[in-house]
Order: sequence, then structure tokens, then C-alpha cells
Amino acid sequence: MTRKSPLLAACLLLLAAVSSKVSADGLVNEEVKRTVDLGTHLAKITAEIVLSNQGHSAVQSFILAVEAELAPHLAYVGASVKGDEEEDGTLELQQTTIQGQSGLFYKVHLPSSLAAGAQLKTKVEMTLSHVLRPFPTHITQAERQLVVFQGNHYLYSPYPTRSQTTRVRLASKTVETYTKLGNPSKNDEILEYGPFRDVAPFSEDAMKIHYENNSPFLTISNIIRTIEVSHWGNIAVEETIDLRHTGAVLKGPFSRYDYQRQSDSGISSVKSFKTILPASAQDVYYRDEIGNISTSHLQVLDDSVEVEVRPRFPLFGGWKTHYMIGYNLPSYEYLYTLGDQYALKIRLVDHVYDDQVIDSLTVKIILPEGARNIHVDTPYKIDRRPNQLHYTYLDTFGRPVLIATKNNLVEHHIQDVVVHYNFNRILMLQEPLLVVAAFYILFFTVIIYVRLDFAITKDPAAEVRMKVASITEQVLTLVNKRLGLYRHMDEVVNRYKQSRDTGALNSGRKTLEADHRTLTNEISSLQSRLKAEGSDLADKVGEVQKLDGQVKELVCRSCQEAERLVAGKVKKEAYIESEKTLTVKRQELVGRIDSLLDAL
Repeated sequence: MTRKSPLLAACLLLLAAVSSKVSADGLVNEEVKRTVDLGTHLAKITAEIVLSNQGHSAVQSFILAVEAELAPHLAYVGASVKGDEEEDGTLELQQTTIQGQSGLFYKVHLPSSLAAGAQLKTKVEMTLSHVLRPFPTHITQAERQLVVFQGNHYLYSPYPTRSQTTRVRLASKTVETYTKLGNPSKNDEILEYGPFRDVAPFSEDAMKIHYENNSPFLTISNIIRTIEVSHWGNIAVEETIDLRHTGAVLKGPFSRYDYQRQSDSGISSVKSFKTILPASAQDVYYRDEIGNISTSHLQVLDDSVEVEVRPRFPLFGGWKTHYMIGYNLPSYEYLYTLGDQYALKIRLVDHVYDDQVIDSLTVKIILPEGARNIHVDTPYKIDRRPNQLHYTYLDTFGRPVLIATKNNLVEHHIQDVVVHYNFNRILMLQEPLLVVAAFYILFFTVIIYVRLDFAITKDPAAEVRMKVASITEQVLTLVNKRLGLYRHMDEVVNRYKQSRDTGALNSGRKTLEADHRTLTNEISSLQSRLKAEGSDLADKVGEVQKLDGQVKELVCRSCQEAERLVAGKVKKEAYIESEKTLTVKRQELVGRIDSLLDAL
């Protein structure tokens, strides 16, 4: 037997103490199938783990660990229990610490106890942002983009692992270099590592892969999402977005000619991307500081609205753009009510582009004026800022604004947030009543202003003009009524020619005579008043009276001709010719009357 050195013995003793402390619950990773997807600008790590309880008592949870080097890049982590055919549901995670170990640690609560000697299949998902580094950091328009990923060959776990395999999926077949631990195999864009046997807890071995990746390296550096709720049936959503290309920075000049002529010129640049809006989105707009961007396209699908966002210029590495996109939603799809209790259920962040990364998110939810007892239920932790007030049309004491922020978001964060508040429905009458009161005050002021006489001395001429204008208006009304009598008589004559009812014709003629006499007398009375005021319009009214007498005579002749036609005293051809002549004369007289009326 060889004698161990004191230093080696101390190291082994320390390692055994740490292992026994961490693995006190007796959990062992029997089998781990790990997949690292590097096909986009995100690193998506999925691990299917068979957990075995080798202890003497049941356990209620297990620990997930993230290496200290990757912890700052962790955007999402989740775990679920796998059944025989499908996932049984996600598990609750709670951040914790392990004494003496660096990194991020989460306690995962199991849906039921894992008995001693039993096994459990779990699935762990992690998404890392900004973990792929362009190398070289600057490229020309004609060059392709190469990136470097640095990670761990092993699953970073506080438990010993019996067997483990790691599959790495790359964005292309072109690989410059990669680590060769365990003699990995390469098939097109797939790298296979393992199986690794009996891996100790917290094992780390640097994995480094340098490969070609021309996928869009888009990052939303800042997004401000404003949601304005109205109880009158509308929810207005507007997003102000700062977008930048975080890939290899463009080196040298940009050639628009080469970019359009060659398909592989600027292959890592971004021409456009698709933003997915809710299916009920309406009145969509997309603009920047200059104005509306007309190069975008909108497509309405059954379950969504797709907007092809095409910036004014392609985005190369280091380039950025700023734009706004907004739309309206019907409130009945997102706002629920029970009495004076309301609940707004809407997404905290929406889909901007595939595999999105948001460095900083600010959400502003503007509730109706008078909302109170506000509280928010979120699917994940957010940072709440103090509420503010927002003033818009017809507001008196301001609308409450909820403000929340969060950093490092990915597509997994596209989840609903629920805002609960109380609102007295009687307050919905506030704005209509304010409008009514404003118009009432305006009209009342105008009435008072018109009625009051602010002149120091009276103006007789102005009073005469006002009287003459009033009399003239009455004359116009009466003349138009009298002309209407003639049109009514024409209808009586036409019906007589069809029905040959002499009684109806005589009745219509008597009505015409009576009404005509009444209107003519009233107009003559107004003419006398105009003469008394000394207005020269009295002569024009007298001329209208003379012309009207001629029109009446023509109407009576037309009636007589119809009687002769019905009695057979005149032939139809002669009647038509006579009626045409009477109509022409009548139209000429009515035209002269209209000209005189226009001059009044």
C-alpha cells in the first residue's frame, strides 16, 4: 500500500465533506441527456434528467445549478416533470444558495414526494443571452460571421451523475475549432459528446466552440410598452423600441449595389423581421422620428396579425434603429368585470421577433380615472416603480399609471399579467357631463352676448336692417310653400288622368285655391311692411306676386287640358304638345321667381 501525502489526503477529505454535505438528501443523476442549441444568437440548453433517490427518506425538492460564468447571461430557467407520454406540468422554482459554492442555485419543488429508491424524470430548460461572442469582432460586408461559445461539457449539478451525453446543435456545418473531450463525433451541424461516466458533483470542463453563425443577432436595448385602458371599449397599445445589431461590427464601407446584387453580401445583416400582434389588433401603425414607414407589410391571419417590420435601412453589426408600433384592441377580450371589480388580463411583453432578447423593459399601464385598490399579479418577478398620474382629455384629477421594469427577457416571458382594481361605474358619466356642461356654458355665453347691447347709442339703421331681414326670410318661406302647392296640384292631375275621378280633381282644385289665397294674402301683408320700412325689396316682392299669378294661370290651364283629354275632346298627341308648351312657360316663370328670391 502506497502512503498518501498529507496534502492529497486533506484535499480528498475536503472533497468528501463537500460531497456529503451537498448530497445529504441522497439524490443521484442516473442519466442525463443534455442538448445545447446554438442555432440562433441565444444558447438554449435542455437537459432530460433521471433523478434517483438513493437516500433513506423521501425528498420534496431538488437543486438546479448554473455555473458562475454563465449566471449573468441567464434569461430563463424552468423545470417540469415528464410523464410517460407528455409533460405533467411546470414546477415551482425558488432561488437559494449553497455554502461554499459559486453560481446560481434554484430549489425545485416536486409535485409529490420522491420516495427512497424511486426515480423521477425531469426536464430542465435554460436560455442564455449574450453568451455568443463574435470572433473576429469586426467583419467586412463580404465576410461571414464567426462566433465563440464557452460553456461546460458536463451538467453543472450538486449531485453525482452516473451517465451523461451532450449534443450541441450549431447554426451551420462550418466549425473552425471545438474542444475534443471524450473524442466527440461531428455530423454536419451536430456535435456529440459522451457518454461520460461517474461525473462528480459540480464538475466543470471548459467547452469552447468556434463556428459560423449568420443568424440575426438582434437585441432590443430598450422597449417602453404603454397600455392605455378605456372603459368605452378600447385598449390602446404602443411600443417604443430601440433595436440594435449585436453581432460582429461592420468594418469598412457599405455598398448598396453589392448588397442588392449579391445574395450572400452582408449575410449576417437584418433586412426585416416579423412582429406578431394579437388577432384582434386594429389600426396598426409603424413609424419612427421621420414619420410613417411605408415599407412594412401587414397580414391578418386566423389567430394573429403579422407585421413585417422593415427598417429604412438594413441593420449590420453595431447599427441600431428606433421606431414605434401601435394598435388598438377591443377591451371586452381583455377586461373582465364583476360589479365594481375589474381585472385586466394582458401580456406584459409581446412577440417582437423570433428568438427575441430584451435588455430593458418598461411597462406603463394607464387605468381609467377613478380606479382604486389596484394590485398586480405577475407570472414572474418584476420591479414595480411608484405609480404616477397621466392627464388626457377631460381628466380632472388624473389617471393612475402602473410602471414596472424588468431586464433580460426572452420569448418565455411572453405571459399574461393581471391587474385588479375597483371602479365606480357612475364615474363613466363624468366625461359626457363635462362635455354637456362645456357646450351649455358656451351656448349660454353666446346667447347672453347676442342679447346684450353694448353700444352707447342705438343705431336705427341697424334695427331697420334686422327687421327687413326678418320680413324677407318670412317672404322666402311663404313663396316656397306656394310653389309647393303647384307641385302638389301636378300630382292630383296625374292621378286624375289615371283614375278619371272628377271629384278628387275638383277637391284638389278647391284646396289649391284656398291655400293659395291665404299664402298670397300673407305675402301681400309682408310686402306692405317692407314698404313701411322704406325698403326697395317691396318692389321685387310685388314682381314675384305678378309672376306667381301667371304660374297659377298655367297650372289651371294644365288642369283644364287634362279634363279635355279625359273627356275625349282633344287627342293625346295634341295634349302632349300643349302640355309641353305649358311646362316650358311655367319653368321659365319659376326660374325668374327664383332669381328674384336670390336677390332678396
